[in-house]
Amino acid sequence: MAWPRVKLVVTADDFGYCPRRNEGIVEAFLAGAVTSVSLLVNGAAADSAAELARRHHIPTGLHANLSEGRPVGSALHGASSLLSPEGFFLGKMGFREAVAAGDVALPQVREELEAQLGRFRELLGRNPTHVDGHQHVHVLPGAWVGGPRQRSSMPRWTDAFVGLSTCGRHMSAHRVSGALAQALEASPTGHSLTAELMAHPGYPSVPPAGGCGEGPDAFSCSWERLHELRVLTAPTLRARLAQDGVELCALHDLDSKRSGEGIPGEATLVTFLEPSQL
Repeated sequence: MAWPRVKLVVTADDFGYCPRRNEGIVEAFLAGAVTSVSLLVNGAAADSAAELARRHHIPTGLHANLSEGRPVGSALHGASSLLSPEGFFLGKMGFREAVAAGDVALPQVREELEAQLGRFRELLGRNPTHVDGHQHVHVLPGAWVGGPRQRSSMPRWTDAFVGLSTCGRHMSAHRVSGALAQALEASPTGHSLTAELMAHPGYPSVPPAGGCGEGPDAFSCSWERLHELRVLTAPTLRARLAQDGVELCALHDLDSKRSGEGIPGEATLVTFLEPSQL
């Protein structure tokens, strides 16, 4: 049976992490394999990423970061529940442990996220197309004043979110197709599905360049980033998506939605920043 028509947003996370990440993401965007990017405003190459986004008219959102590197807001200059004694975020696992222990102060979370939003506006001269979370911290109960892939003041989001099962070495045309097929199972018969694929394409970081203040991490330096870039830009994936009736698009190509609309995927959407802030 032929699939219903699917509109797929392909979002490349970690834009601004390092020059080689920026290079790979722009390559994927210009090849038509990526349709949206998420910017780390505390990334070592955030300034050059913003310039590339302006030059190539890349739809860009904020990749809100509470787990890696140095903060952007006032926590940079004082004690914070978000930081280690050395002044860095607690790391992916450290942040999870702090949340579980009830040691994270939500007002400090909001203050840091608002500072990152302000920094985004300084870099790009406009609002983000969306806000999503670095290293999946948004899925932790009590950690997020909002949610994983919140859209702008003209609310646009997809019915389904996929990418957790296709990350790094696990990405392949078969796996991407399978993740979308699973999302479609939750869709009413004949429903025209919209979905977002989270991706991390790029060329491997070369220390000490990159990161968010502490240098690049192991995943950033691994071959898995390049693997994602190769899969996304290969004819095999494009042919499979076309065969499955999948059309790539950007967020602004989607219709606006009301709260509560959408089909659960690999992550659930909840409210983060107020529309007035975006």
